[in-house]
Amino acid sequence: MTHSPPRSQRSPVPPIWRSNLNPNQLGLAALSLVSLGLFIGLTLNLFERFKVHRLILAAGDSAGESYILSKAIETVVERHYPNIDLTVQETGGTSENLKLLETDRVQLATAQADIPTGPTARLIADLYEDKFQLLVRRGSGIKHFTDLAGKRLALQQKGGQYKSFLKVAQHYGLRETDFRFVGQSDQDADEAFLWNRADAVFRVRALGNPTIATLIQTGNILIPIEQAAAMQIKYPAFRSTIIPQGTYRGDPAIPAVDLATVGVERTLLARETVDPEVVRALSSVLFERRQEIAEAIPPNQSEIDPLLANIHQPETDTGMSPPLHPGAQAYYDRDKPSFIQEYADYVGLILTVILLMGSWVWEGKRWIERQQKNRADAFSDQVIQLMNQARNLENRSHLEDIRQKLIGILTEAVDALNEDRISEESFQSFRVVWQIALDLVRERRDALVQEPK
Repeated sequence: MTHSPPRSQRSPVPPIWRSNLNPNQLGLAALSLVSLGLFIGLTLNLFERFKVHRLILAAGDSAGESYILSKAIETVVERHYPNIDLTVQETGGTSENLKLLETDRVQLATAQADIPTGPTARLIADLYEDKFQLLVRRGSGIKHFTDLAGKRLALQQKGGQYKSFLKVAQHYGLRETDFRFVGQSDQDADEAFLWNRADAVFRVRALGNPTIATLIQTGNILIPIEQAAAMQIKYPAFRSTIIPQGTYRGDPAIPAVDLATVGVERTLLARETVDPEVVRALSSVLFERRQEIAEAIPPNQSEIDPLLANIHQPETDTGMSPPLHPGAQAYYDRDKPSFIQEYADYVGLILTVILLMGSWVWEGKRWIERQQKNRADAFSDQVIQLMNQARNLENRSHLEDIRQKLIGILTEAVDALNEDRISEESFQSFRVVWQIALDLVRERRDALVQEPK
């Protein structure tokens, strides 16, 4: 009696490629990654929502309109946005504000629009219009700007106000050395003018400024600053405007007639690094809560209230001003249709085409899968036929032929799998049938070996 060799010594079977990736494990890993991503996103969102943003706003002199208005804005912002901690800081004016903003010692600043900003400054809004106001002592003989040459001028030699004055002087062909400046601060300059130590005072202030009103009531007069439109050619931020008759007193009217002068916007700026959502919140307060801001202004400073009506979106198409902050831009664009709304027809067409293409791709994929399954079924049918033949064979040489045919079919199936002509799933189904057939051939051969000759 001849015994069959152990399995380890039987004819080798061609290696079969199998994937080490379990679809269930892949799905679980993908779900875990998505869940982790959602968790991280929600955590970051909650962190940003409850994060306290501490901002300092440089706003000029405490007696100035921009400081008073900024304090009222601070009150309303913190009332509606507890996560914004806004602090208003008194400064020496526009030039100092811009330096502080550029060095990140403050994050927000008010500034005259005619003073150049640094590269990190971004616009939020125009708050109101400042006007160049030139007040002279009655009887000084000063009737025009050029008459200031050689006179004592109450104006500190620094800050945005001083730079604006020199721009006007340059237009009229005058130089810094043509004037005798008095005062180390606005307060010193005002006192010098009141005590007859100066012949004129120059200020860039909103109409109705209480300090200018006080200086006028002592018998001094305002004179015009003409040719603003011509100055605008060189200084685009300048605007031609007037100081209306009766601005500071109605009877007798001060000024007695409308006076031509130069106007510039008082702007609110932010560093480019300030969170856009914070700037958007500030913008919403400026435009949607003006009444609350007015109520936050002290009653004894009610002359500031009318300035709130002048808050508006800045004009940035001149190319001479800093760009809008993204947060402010988002607020101004809030009512504009979204991209999808604006191009709904095109989006709909694109989606339709994508769906049609997706349907064709899906149908193509199903056709390929059917073809792969049909090929695998053909291999299985061949194996089943050989298996049926093997059941009735009495000759070992014929069984060996069938075994060789099975190995040949397996080799073809492996080649088809490698060439993607059958799928892994179909191959595994065929592999089960093939293994059953091979085991049957072995069992039949063993049975014939054990039979007596």
